[in-house]
Amino acid sequence: MNSAIKLGAYVTGLAVVFGGAAGVGKVVGPVGASAETASHDGGGHGASTGGGHGGEGGGAAALVPGGLQVSEDGYTLVPRKTTLAPGKRTDFRFTINGPDGKPVTGFKPLHGKRLHLIVASRDLSGFQHLHPSEAGGGVWTVPITIPKSGVYRFFTDIQPDGAKRQLTLGTDVFVQGDLRTAPLPEPERVAKVDGYEVTLSGGLTPGKSTELTLSVSKDGKPVTDLEPYLEAYGHLVALRQGDLAYLHVHPDGEPGDGETKPGPGITFFAEAPSSGAYRLYLDFKHGGKVRTAEFTVHAGNAQVPVQDGPTGGGHDDTPHTH
Repeated sequence: MNSAIKLGAYVTGLAVVFGGAAGVGKVVGPVGASAETASHDGGGHGASTGGGHGGEGGGAAALVPGGLQVSEDGYTLVPRKTTLAPGKRTDFRFTINGPDGKPVTGFKPLHGKRLHLIVASRDLSGFQHLHPSEAGGGVWTVPITIPKSGVYRFFTDIQPDGAKRQLTLGTDVFVQGDLRTAPLPEPERVAKVDGYEVTLSGGLTPGKSTELTLSVSKDGKPVTDLEPYLEAYGHLVALRQGDLAYLHVHPDGEPGDGETKPGPGITFFAEAPSSGAYRLYLDFKHGGKVRTAEFTVHAGNAQVPVQDGPTGGGHDDTPHTH
């Protein structure tokens, strides 16, 4: 059953609960060294765990999955505002401040964009994948509308010029009003979105790179002409329930490499940093439109239960800003 409480009271408790969760992330972060095997600019496969990967970072940072920290390696995500009104279109502005405390202006492109902004509620609903534009002086801006109250995690995928590795920084933004939390949907194998069906094969195993294949069909027929989106036929993000540890997973192959087909299957390799529930968000493009299919996967379970009929959630490309 959904619960409703005032956001102000909720935030007080959140500081305690998720302050501790960040500490947990350091303990149950990526297992082994394979978290280093992928980055936004690289080929090959593996799960990018933001701050938890990258060869030269090393040390204790490798124990922390991406998105759990607002500051890492001297770089800090600084929003101009941390409170928004529900249902109101807002010009959200922020900077990435460097080790010198000044806004960074130079970034290496990652999947065709210099900066990616990912938004999700603390209950893993309300996913948005946005691409802000530069307003000058290191300020980034993006129009955003969040329809309902709650606490949202804002993630940035970046690699500043001069940084040794890709970083995923995260901060909480509060949307005013009564908070209604929703339970995480049960694991299912098929997600329906905008007339499409996306079928998930494979699962997550803690500390081990595993294969995930997502196959797209429409009207019962396989889709074999997916269109490139962010230099790939699919873009997959995974968030861990509880602390929202961030896994940015990469597809196997790329458009134009002579081997990767434009559907129906898109294969990814991912490594879950711990057992538990994860929410997967697949962005794919067809007919000139980006849509998102969503799945719940339990890492550490033998299998995700197979379901017949309609399932899962998804949304079209309204939040996808370029």
